Amino acid sequence: MTALRPERESGAEWYGTGAYDASREPYASAPYDPRGSAAQYASPGQSPGYQPPGYASPGPFPGYDSPGPPPGPSAPAPADDETMALRLPEPASDVPSATAATPAPPGGRAARRKAAKGRHGRHGGAAAGTPRGREEDARSSRPLSRVEARRQARARKPSPGVLISRIVGEVFITTGVVMLLFVTYQLWWTNIRAHAEAGNEAHQLQNDWASGKRSPGVFEPGQGFAILHIPTLDVVVPIAEGTSKSKVLDKGMVGHYGRGDLNTAMPDARTGNFGLAGHRNTHGEPFRYINRLKPGDPIVVETQDTYFVYKMTSTLPVTSPANTSVLDPVPKGSGFTGPGRYITLTTCTPEFTSKYRLIVWGRMVEERPRSKGKPDALVS
Repeated sequence: MTALRPERESGAEWYGTGAYDASREPYASAPYDPRGSAAQYASPGQSPGYQPPGYASPGPFPGYDSPGPPPGPSAPAPADDETMALRLPEPASDVPSATAATPAPPGGRAARRKAAKGRHGRHGGAAAGTPRGREEDARSSRPLSRVEARRQARARKPSPGVLISRIVGEVFITTGVVMLLFVTYQLWWTNIRAHAEAGNEAHQLQNDWASGKRSPGVFEPGQGFAILHIPTLDVVVPIAEGTSKSKVLDKGMVGHYGRGDLNTAMPDARTGNFGLAGHRNTHGEPFRYINRLKPGDPIVVETQDTYFVYKMTSTLPVTSPANTSVLDPVPKGSGFTGPGRYITLTTCTPEFTSKYRLIVWGRMVEERPRSKGKPDALVS
C-alpha cells in the first residue's frame, strides 16, 4: 500500500504527486560530505552559499583526514603495493613463538609416540629448556644429602633374589656350553683323531710287511697285526691285540679278544672263533653299520702272508654285555652246529649307548696267500 505524504513547508515541488520516491530525495545521489556542507541541505529558494544565522562551518574534525571524494562506479581501484614488485621474505625469528602450533609428525600413532619421546624424554619427562626441565636439572645438579645418597645406593644395589637368579643363569649357561663342547668333541673330534691314528697304524703295518720287520706269532697288547676289510660298508681298519679302550678301541682300531680277554682263536688257527670288538659310535666308529650286513657279504682279514675271506651268515640284534657265549669256539645262537673257522664281530647297541651288544657271525670260505694277489672280494 502506497501512503500519501503531505508537502514539506519548504515547498519542494516533487511532493506534488503525493507518492513517495526515495530516488528524488535531495541526498539520495549526493555524496556524503563529512565537513557538513550546508549547500546539500539548502532549500530550493536559497543560494548555495547560504548559511543560517549563527551557523559556523565545522570544518574538518580534529584528527580527521578527509579521504577525498569517493570513487564512482567507474573509478579505478587503488593500487596494491604487493603487486608492484617481488616481496622479500621476512627474516625468521630465532626464538620460536610460544603460540606456534607444533606440526604433527608424519606417519601414524607409532611416529607420533616417537616424536613425543624425543620432545619429552623416554618416560615423558619434562623437555629441556622448559621451566619444569630447568627445575629438574637444578635439582639433579645440587649435592645430595647423606640420606638421599644412601637411598640411591640401596636402590642401585641388586636384591638377593636378583643375585641368585644371575648366579643360576650363569651356571646354566656355563653347563650348556660345556655340554655342547663335550658333544662336539665326542661326535666330531674323536672321529677325526681316531681316523688319523688308525690310518697311520695301517700304513705302518703295510710298510713293516713289505720290509719283513713283522713276523707271525704272539703280539703284545695294543700291537697291530692285521687289517680288516668290509667292502660292503667301505671299512678298512687295523686290528690290534686286546680290547683296551684307551690303547686300541679309542684309537679307531678293532680289538682282538686275545690272551686274558676271553682268548679267542687267531685267523690262521685250524678251528676256532676269531672274535673282534669295535666302536659303533665315536672314536672312528668302524662297526657303526654292521647291522646292515646281509648273509653272503664278504669280511676279509689281511695279515702279513695271507688273506682270510669270511662270508656273513647270521646276526644277533640284541644281547646282554655279559653273554660271552657268543665268542665260544662254536658260538651259541649263531646256527653253527660243529667246530669250524668262524669270525664274530661285537659292538654296542642301540647307537650312542652301551646297554646291549650287537653280534654278527661269519664262516671262513677262503684262505689265499698274498703271493697270489688279492681275493675277488677286494678286487671287484
